Amino acid sequence: MWQVAKNASLHFHSWNDEFVVYNSASGDTHLLGMLAAQSVIRLQDAPSNISDLLDTISQLLQIQPDDELKEMIEKTLIDLSCLGIVENITH
Repeated sequence: MWQVAKNASLHFHSWNDEFVVYNSASGDTHLLGMLAAQSVIRLQDAPSNISDLLDTISQLLQIQPDDELKEMIEKTLIDLSCLGIVENITH
Protein backbone atom coordinates (compact mmCIF):
# COMPACT_ATOMS: atom_id res chain seq x y z
CA MET A 1 0.00 0.00 0.00
CA TRP A 2 1.30 3.44 -0.97
CA GLN A 3 0.41 6.96 0.10
CA VAL A 4 1.70 10.49 -0.26
CA ALA A 5 4.50 10.91 2.28
CA LYS A 6 3.12 12.14 5.58
CA ASN A 7 5.49 15.09 5.75
CA ALA A 8 5.04 16.10 2.07
CA SER A 9 3.17 19.29 1.19
CA LEU A 10 2.74 19.17 -2.59
CA HIS A 11 1.81 21.93 -5.03
CA PHE A 12 1.25 20.98 -8.70
CA HIS A 13 1.43 22.91 -11.94
CA SER A 14 1.06 21.27 -15.34
CA TRP A 15 1.83 21.97 -18.97
CA ASN A 16 0.31 19.44 -21.36
CA ASP A 17 1.85 16.07 -20.36
CA GLU A 18 4.44 17.39 -17.91
CA PHE A 19 3.93 18.33 -14.31
CA VAL A 20 6.02 20.26 -11.85
CA VAL A 21 5.50 19.49 -8.21
CA TYR A 22 6.90 21.62 -5.43
CA ASN A 23 7.21 19.99 -2.05
CA SER A 24 7.14 22.85 0.44
CA ALA A 25 8.16 20.48 3.22
CA SER A 26 11.52 19.79 1.56
CA GLY A 27 11.82 22.91 -0.61
CA ASP A 28 12.43 20.69 -3.66
CA THR A 29 10.83 21.04 -7.08
CA HIS A 30 10.48 18.00 -9.37
CA LEU A 31 9.53 17.61 -13.03
CA LEU A 32 7.20 14.63 -13.36
CA GLY A 33 5.92 12.80 -16.40
CA MET A 34 2.29 11.80 -16.80
CA LEU A 35 2.62 8.41 -15.09
CA ALA A 36 4.39 9.78 -12.01
CA ALA A 37 2.08 12.77 -11.73
CA GLN A 38 -1.09 10.71 -12.05
CA SER A 39 0.22 8.24 -9.47
CA VAL A 40 0.81 11.04 -6.97
CA ILE A 41 -2.53 12.70 -7.75
CA ARG A 42 -4.35 9.42 -7.13
CA LEU A 43 -2.43 8.86 -3.90
CA GLN A 44 -3.41 12.34 -2.72
CA ASP A 45 -7.03 11.17 -2.82
CA ALA A 46 -6.37 8.01 -0.79
CA PRO A 47 -3.71 5.39 -0.15
CA SER A 48 -3.67 2.71 -2.83
CA ASN A 49 -2.04 -0.53 -3.81
CA ILE A 50 -0.30 -1.23 -7.13
CA SER A 51 -3.28 -3.15 -8.52
CA ASP A 52 -5.70 -0.28 -7.93
CA LEU A 53 -3.24 2.24 -9.36
CA LEU A 54 -2.79 -0.01 -12.41
CA ASP A 55 -6.54 -0.07 -13.03
CA THR A 56 -7.01 3.66 -12.47
CA ILE A 57 -4.03 4.82 -14.50
CA SER A 58 -4.65 2.44 -17.40
CA GLN A 59 -8.21 3.77 -17.68
CA LEU A 60 -7.01 7.37 -17.48
CA LEU A 61 -4.30 6.86 -20.11
CA GLN A 62 -6.58 4.57 -22.14
CA ILE A 63 -4.06 1.73 -22.34
CA GLN A 64 -4.21 -1.94 -21.41
CA PRO A 65 -3.33 -2.76 -17.77
CA ASP A 66 -0.52 -5.22 -18.51
CA ASP A 67 2.61 -6.40 -16.67
CA GLU A 68 4.77 -3.77 -18.38
CA LEU A 69 2.60 -0.92 -17.06
CA LYS A 70 2.52 -2.54 -13.62
CA GLU A 71 6.34 -2.65 -13.54
CA MET A 72 6.50 0.98 -14.67
CA ILE A 73 4.15 2.01 -11.84
CA GLU A 74 6.20 0.03 -9.29
CA LYS A 75 9.44 1.65 -10.49
CA THR A 76 7.83 5.08 -10.52
CA LEU A 77 6.63 4.69 -6.93
CA ILE A 78 10.10 3.62 -5.80
CA ASP A 79 11.60 6.65 -7.56
CA LEU A 80 8.99 8.94 -5.99
CA SER A 81 9.72 7.38 -2.61
CA CYS A 82 13.42 8.22 -3.00
CA LEU A 83 12.36 11.84 -3.60
CA GLY A 84 10.26 11.86 -0.41
CA ILE A 85 7.00 12.36 -2.31
CA VAL A 86 5.32 9.01 -1.58
CA GLU A 87 5.89 6.24 0.91
CA ASN A 88 5.17 2.54 1.13
CA ILE A 89 3.03 1.89 4.20
CA THR A 90 2.97 -1.90 3.85
CA HIS A 91 5.30 -2.77 6.66
